[in-house]
Amino acid sequence: MTGPSAVRGLIVAAPSSGSGKTVVTLGLLAHLKRTGVAAASLKAGPDYIDPAFHARATGRDCFNFDTWAMRPPTLSAAATHAGDGAGVVVCEGVMGLFDGASADEGATSDIARLTGWPVVLVVDARAQGASAAALVKGFATFRDNVRVEGVIFNRVGSERHQRVIRAVMERDVPDVRVLGMIPSHEGLALPSRHLGLVQAMEHDGLDAAIQRAATIVQRHVDVDALTAMATGWNAEGTVAPLPPLAQRIAVARDEAFAFAYPMVLEGWRAKGAQISFFSPLQDQAPAPDAGAVYLPGGYPELHAYRLASADRFKTGLSEAARRGAFVYGECGGYMVLGRGMTDADGTPHVMAGLLPLSTTFAERKLHLGYRRLKLIADTPLGPVHGRYRGHEFHYATVKSEGPAPNLFEALDADDRDVGRMGLVNGTVFGSFAHLIDREAKS
Repeated sequence: MTGPSAVRGLIVAAPSSGSGKTVVTLGLLAHLKRTGVAAASLKAGPDYIDPAFHARATGRDCFNFDTWAMRPPTLSAAATHAGDGAGVVVCEGVMGLFDGASADEGATSDIARLTGWPVVLVVDARAQGASAAALVKGFATFRDNVRVEGVIFNRVGSERHQRVIRAVMERDVPDVRVLGMIPSHEGLALPSRHLGLVQAMEHDGLDAAIQRAATIVQRHVDVDALTAMATGWNAEGTVAPLPPLAQRIAVARDEAFAFAYPMVLEGWRAKGAQISFFSPLQDQAPAPDAGAVYLPGGYPELHAYRLASADRFKTGLSEAARRGAFVYGECGGYMVLGRGMTDADGTPHVMAGLLPLSTTFAERKLHLGYRRLKLIADTPLGPVHGRYRGHEFHYATVKSEGPAPNLFEALDADDRDVGRMGLVNGTVFGSFAHLIDREAKS
């Protein structure tokens, strides 16, 4: 797709995490689909879990939208892809509205400033009356270039509770429209684990939960008024965040390898690459004609025994490397390319053995944050000194690593050195970083 198009959008944000914005967003998306509205979505930040939930609600890919990690052309392309054929694009925020990679970068409010889209706040009103309105007023007036136009109060108690909040909003915050009051309901929370929500493909009751959320949004939110707030942003273009690893790329996809950014895959296709999928958990080997194999992140530690027993899968990786295909792993995929992985119970499992790496979950340590990454090895990702932005989020501890050349030099979002990352062994390479986009040239 080329040429500018006005993508109609709005942003669902919150004062803080845990306010209910994900469930409200899912309910809104599903309700719009029920009523025949072609709705699409974007997700602020580097999250993998919520976009998969969005996709289940809409039947369309949800693209990440990250003002810290993505170049402006990539952001524009993400909105263009999301908005193609959609009447409205709903962008779910991350954390609190003004919280980001640093004090000044990467917040949901930066998306509002960039696109001009209005913000609808989801506010947890438990144990608050007039104070809930004061909170909304503070957020609405905090930045002149961020338009908070609507609010949905979530987890509201009695009818009197509703009357108090509405009265104070009408009197003291008249410029922010109350779009809904959602009472407290059981059964709307989604199960979680140490890296966040359970993946969409693992959640047997997800579709029913989304439909319950849609019914609640239908009953308690003025959806027509909400969608009428959407405004246009002139986005255009198709861009590849990462260069294709080869003309034919085999991508691992199942419960253990689900963390591939749709924008990366779409970018590869836009550059002419052909993508096939295979399931390591089903002991499938990558396509024999693939010039590259990509193992994205996920939860391999929860399936370590099955992966260790998947001989066709591991043999297929070894054969791909022997014939000169590139084999690339990120985070969980990187660990599976190593010699061994010890699960949380302390049981060791033999992995692919293509990189000199052993990891363990028996000694948990959180590694979390954005990463600025400079290539220090020549790979299909680019030449030496090529620069990328990405994200790291895992609890694995490295038992042994190397000897082998490293893949990246890494800084965090505050430009603090976090050391070298990743390993390269011939045509096999990887790291704990999830790559999001190339870095803009300064």
